[in-house]
Amino acid sequence: MRLRRSRCLTCYWHDGTFVVHPHPHGTPTALHPAAAEILDAFEDWSTAAEAAEQLTHLTPDTVEEAVGALVSSGALLAHGGTAAHRDEEIAGRWGSWMPEASFFHYATQDVYDPPGAPSDGNPAAPGEVPAVASPDRAPGEDPVPLPPLFTEHPDAPLLLLPRRPAGLGAAFGQVLYERRTHRDFTGEPVPLETLAALLSAVFGPVDFIDCGRGALYRRTSPQGGSRQEIDAYVGALDVEGLDPGWYHYDGLRHGLELLTEGFTPAEAARLCAGQEWAARPAFLVVLAARLERMSAKYPTPRAYRVCLLDAGHLGQTFALTATALGLGPAQTGAFRDSEVAERCGLDNAGQVPLYVLAAGHPARAARDAPPPAGVPAFGATTLLGR
Repeated sequence: MRLRRSRCLTCYWHDGTFVVHPHPHGTPTALHPAAAEILDAFEDWSTAAEAAEQLTHLTPDTVEEAVGALVSSGALLAHGGTAAHRDEEIAGRWGSWMPEASFFHYATQDVYDPPGAPSDGNPAAPGEVPAVASPDRAPGEDPVPLPPLFTEHPDAPLLLLPRRPAGLGAAFGQVLYERRTHRDFTGEPVPLETLAALLSAVFGPVDFIDCGRGALYRRTSPQGGSRQEIDAYVGALDVEGLDPGWYHYDGLRHGLELLTEGFTPAEAARLCAGQEWAARPAFLVVLAARLERMSAKYPTPRAYRVCLLDAGHLGQTFALTATALGLGPAQTGAFRDSEVAERCGLDNAGQVPLYVLAAGHPARAARDAPPPAGVPAFGATTLLGR
């Protein structure tokens, strides 16, 4: 039988053991680190005997035994088999994103039950925080303590923001169809009242609910389990009454905590991976996840997907609210993670930046706006696919 190493394969150390983890097929399996050498011998289609000829420091019996374990795990695939065909198809589709994206997607696929949770198939009641056993707690012991609902920087100077009703009277249909991503701005300062209304409407609490172990709160965007793990950090460039710098939005007190002074358009462009447009808005907003708020309730790696979805929900609400307030919204996933984290005072371990938003007064005529599509553009476009 001719075998080849799976193209969709990740190996790593976990709890002191070497793990081979093929995806989406196969099973993560703890093996001796020598398995990596054996897998290397199956870069192309080979038999166990041919691989043993390359691995002269191992006995044929050792190679054969290891090959059997690797075939069982799905790390080695048989020539002509369904699994091999599927492996090639996935590698082709995900090629430019592998191995990171494909591994994250498939390794968390169809995984719902957190470690230690009863597998009775019954979901928790709405608002209920299940008592999930953590690695240092046996079943039946006290549940994992929930982290604080709000982030606070007690040593940071606090600027309380105006509490005026947001000017959100525009018709929903008008706002929905007028929303677009802006890259050109007038350079006119944004009033502090407008920024305050935007932050309150998007990131502030709407109301509070009793989850049985304390209070949770709701925002205007859907958030997984009402964990509200996404914090907002404001990089002020040109806001009336607000010195340039980096601030944390304190939703509980509706205020801005000054973290670091000074912020320039050139730095904004650099933080956003050199994108020139990022120097033009009046302010940036970094969405950062505090992972413990989510992991305390959902200690399963799939929950990281929910953090990304939650950031997307907030991004859309931000864009629509900014549009209703007469601002031009923008957003990007291209930014220098470590530098953004440093500027926001994040440790980039349990507090990680996920998304960068921006807004300012939109220019009347965008310099880089594409023209409407005509016949030549549609002729060059594949409109329908399988």
